[in-house]
Amino acid sequence: MNNALLLATLESLQTPHHLARAIVTAATAAQKRLCIVLFARFFNNDKDGISHTGAWDNVQRLLTYVYVQATKVAQDKDNILFNIDVLLKGLDDPIPDEIVQDVDVVYRVSGDVITTELPQSLLTTTQIYVDPEQGADPKPDPPTPPVNKEPSTYPVVALGGTFDHLHAGHKILLSMAAWIADTKIIVGVTDSSLLTSKAYHEHLESLPTRISNVRHFLSLFRPGLEYDIVPINDVYGPTGWDPNVQALVVSQETLKGADAIAKHRASKSLPPLRTFVIDVISHDSEKLDHQDAEMLKQTKMGSTFIREWIAKKKQQL
Repeated sequence: MNNALLLATLESLQTPHHLARAIVTAATAAQKRLCIVLFARFFNNDKDGISHTGAWDNVQRLLTYVYVQATKVAQDKDNILFNIDVLLKGLDDPIPDEIVQDVDVVYRVSGDVITTELPQSLLTTTQIYVDPEQGADPKPDPPTPPVNKEPSTYPVVALGGTFDHLHAGHKILLSMAAWIADTKIIVGVTDSSLLTSKAYHEHLESLPTRISNVRHFLSLFRPGLEYDIVPINDVYGPTGWDPNVQALVVSQETLKGADAIAKHRASKSLPPLRTFVIDVISHDSEKLDHQDAEMLKQTKMGSTFIREWIAKKKQQL
């Protein structure tokens, strides 16, 4: 089977260990693409729902866990270009037509009830039910503190990167920016002229391809937002001059860039940015359980690793 779809509901924002077996089963069966759609009431586009910024740590941990489970399977199969998308949908959110096109099989979790109305085409597609991981039933989240001084979302959120061979690490970064954005996301994509010193440079994707892949994923993850995806030739991009940006999403590896942006904006008398850090994609993250951290350590989610794999494959051919 080329394309598989996994549908599941979540009762809490805790790490969904109970989905491990279903994720591994679906990733093992598919050859080209696996789309995982997670439904939950707290993913509703509801101003009265949970605070998106308040749930920042839980959501990035959840996404990292799911992506790592599927990515590990793809790497074990030496299928490095296997395409994995994890989407978070509210209970009333429709599934985009693009997701259900060419789906060969739909995986479900035994005992799971999905209240969202599914497309008719999915109801006639082969359905396979997988028992949840034993002893891994999710526990309810502790009650959220009633007072949250930080806004739930920010109107305009910015981030940047190379985004070569869009992989799980990139998708977590983009997903979290979309998670806290209310109106618009600005994505700076590093211009090819700045990447000539990259390892295996000859296998870098073109700038138009990288921009297109970023736009395509974001439109799947959070349709309805405005996306401004632009080439950048320095660390600042639009954050160096745009006064309307309120938040910046970075990874642990690009924290120095965030510091440089903060100093630059201060020198231009631009408003400071609220910086959010993706910190569970590091091997020694304290936000992952020990077992999850070990799996993350074994999982390579970097563009350099992908380009090296492509180079070796071509050499073998």
